[in-house]
Amino acid sequence: MHYNISFPNLGIYLDHVGKSISIFGFSIAYYGMIIGAAILIGFLIATAEAKRTGQNPEDYLDMGIVGVIAGIAGARIYYVIFSWDLYKDNLLSIFNLREGGLAIYGGVIGAVIAVFVMAAVKKKSPFQILDTIALALLNGQMLGRWGNFFNREAFGSYTNSLFAMQIPTNFFVEHGRIDEIISNGLYDKATYVVSGNEAATFIQVHPTFLYESMWNLALLLLIIFFFTKRKKFDGELIAIYCIGYGIGRFLIEGLRMDSLMIGSTGIRVSQMLALILAVFGIGWIIYNRRKSRKNHR
Repeated sequence: MHYNISFPNLGIYLDHVGKSISIFGFSIAYYGMIIGAAILIGFLIATAEAKRTGQNPEDYLDMGIVGVIAGIAGARIYYVIFSWDLYKDNLLSIFNLREGGLAIYGGVIGAVIAVFVMAAVKKKSPFQILDTIALALLNGQMLGRWGNFFNREAFGSYTNSLFAMQIPTNFFVEHGRIDEIISNGLYDKATYVVSGNEAATFIQVHPTFLYESMWNLALLLLIIFFFTKRKKFDGELIAIYCIGYGIGRFLIEGLRMDSLMIGSTGIRVSQMLALILAVFGIGWIIYNRRKSRKNHR
């Protein structure tokens, strides 16, 4: 039962949910497969949006390769910076991405930096580029969260709500992560479950990875069906992304047990950045709409 995952209040019971598959003796993590699929689909979305808006789709293939590399590097650097205690005694482990350890915000920051650099090289508007990749970015975040599902990470505090997720405590013992649930008080609330001739203890938590994935899906559909054809200025779609994602991430992050903190302040890095994103998005929309009104007087 070590690898079972269940959603008991929904009547969903999944047996032996592994972290990887083996092909010709080589282990491939689901986490990496999901990221790979998200990148491929992101390319398709960005090039389709470029074609729809009269841009050259091939530009986005070039920029996409640079953006993916910068995004992965940024995601890892961000995670390592705010989890330095995990890596300071074994620096080579910084390069081991198969066990996870990619922070979405770092990936976004890396990709945005790449956008401004490539915009300067190709003499394009960076905000037009950001609007074009906004849907691909949301798609990547929506799918990427399912890597957290297979890795049993990015979950929240104890709950018995409709979406409560149960994970066997022995999984964390087997993978050397038992301190993770003990320090958060989840082990004290573990549930004893008997199934057939087997029995095990499970932690029961908020599946915050699922909440964020579904939030991103809703935001993605909202932008596709409502905002893409009503766009008034370059940067409007990425501003709406910043507002929607920022609000959702701020609320969901408050439920998580593994948030990266700013030193010993108790301030969650992701919540602070979520607020900054939302404020930036609102400010960018207000600024451009006021500018537009002045230009039409």
